Amino acid sequence: MFKRLALAGVVAALIVPVGTASADSGHGHHGNRPETIDLPAGFVGEGVAVGAHNTWYAGSVADGRVASGDLREGTSDVFIADPIVASATGLKADLRHNLLWVSGAATGHAAVYNLMTGAPVADLTLASANAFINDVIVTRDAAYFTNSFTPEIYKVPVSSSGEVGTPETIALHGPAADFVDGFNLNGIEATHNGSTLISVNSATGQLFTIDPTTGDSAMIDLGGASVPTGDGILLHGSTLYVMQNGNSPTPTPNEIVVIKLRHHLTEGRVVDEITNPLFETATTMARRGDIIVTVNSQFGGAPIDPESELVLVDLDHRGHDD
Repeated sequence: MFKRLALAGVVAALIVPVGTASADSGHGHHGNRPETIDLPAGFVGEGVAVGAHNTWYAGSVADGRVASGDLREGTSDVFIADPIVASATGLKADLRHNLLWVSGAATGHAAVYNLMTGAPVADLTLASANAFINDVIVTRDAAYFTNSFTPEIYKVPVSSSGEVGTPETIALHGPAADFVDGFNLNGIEATHNGSTLISVNSATGQLFTIDPTTGDSAMIDLGGASVPTGDGILLHGSTLYVMQNGNSPTPTPNEIVVIKLRHHLTEGRVVDEITNPLFETATTMARRGDIIVTVNSQFGGAPIDPESELVLVDLDHRGHDD
């Protein structure tokens, strides 16, 4: 998630009046579902997650609120109106533990809420300085967060009953620790068994595997390709989707790059790029069946549609089901 909001003043400048969301806030329909869903008034979208059935969740980087609704019905309402952390970037719906995990951007914190009620569960301090807590992934027994400004990740244990533990800092080693100016580690994913993490460096366009126990890392060889401005990532079987938000360090297409991973995650091959005329600095992704749900952050300015919104991308005809 590339952000122009390391400074609070920039965040404030991004907040523009938008229309009130309602059940018919989606623009256009594909079959029985909308192509877009407007976020509630005042939201500056960034992170998105899907929960049970057709439920979606999206955070506001401007104030930490969280919205929710139904993908098929196109509904959009404020789910958490009084957040415990004042910014929301990446988020994950943790069905196993009935928790919603929210990255807290420049606050250095993360928030955890009850997935069903929105009640606060934990306000976690991950870093006290030089922090941009960008994205989160959840495994069977822990949540892991990236910090785009410092070469370390954070592990938060969670018990089988959903009890949230004390955060642990894991220093990175190897190529994933080679940070440059700007936003570095961003989106994060995990293999099915949680033994390996995958992350993208937005500034360099490189992908890495990370050992969640030691912090050791290795580069994924893309055969000369790269994904600069890589933001949210999504792993589905052996297919990795990388959202390029199209912003700095240099202008790139705002598109989803589809990568087939192989040889035990040491290599990957770009097999497709998914574009959509509705993308307006789209940043993160979640998947429900054959639909990839993205969120338009509009950080690039001059939006076509003034409302911050979700964009639903149909994969059914593209042949990416694993």
